[in-house]
Amino acid sequence: MIVTKTINAIKTSWKGLMLTFRHVFAIGKKRKSIDIRDDNYFAEAHGQVTVQYPKEQLPIPEVGRYQLHVEMDDCIGCDLCAKICPVDCIEIETIKATGAIGQTSDGTTKRLHVPKFDIDMAKCMYCGLCTVVCPTECITMTNEFDRSSTTLSEFTYKFSEMSPELAEEKRKELMEAKAAKATTKG
Repeated sequence: MIVTKTINAIKTSWKGLMLTFRHVFAIGKKRKSIDIRDDNYFAEAHGQVTVQYPKEQLPIPEVGRYQLHVEMDDCIGCDLCAKICPVDCIEIETIKATGAIGQTSDGTTKRLHVPKFDIDMAKCMYCGLCTVVCPTECITMTNEFDRSSTTLSEFTYKFSEMSPELAEEKRKELMEAKAAKATTKG
């Protein structure tokens, strides 16, 4: 029994060493970079496999899930993306407008100001659910995937362009409109 285990250990070690030597001698041969959609993508088994990033990059699949982007001109502040997010990485704050404030590119009327629309990409699991439920398709996934940082706070992307002063002004307008409506009813 000990002899059999020893023989198996020697065979396994020999196979591993042969694979290592094959890779060592293949370093001189460089594997050409081909498109991931190519039928022969996995067929090429000779040459160096390591991609010299960032000088070389593998092609990015078109249907990949990468960095999120929000087109704020199309956001109606419905909050569906934040509600469906399984990891709560989307934070939205809205202020009701006193009237219509514009239209999105698909013709939807905007009735909410969005002073805060933050996405914490450090929490994001890139599931894409937020892009599916968005009624105006303002939240999309881009081809960007290699944003790196040493500071965690840099992964929180702030998409809203509304300043805190303007947000406070809109809140006051809403309070005044509610007060005026309450006095006309009473």
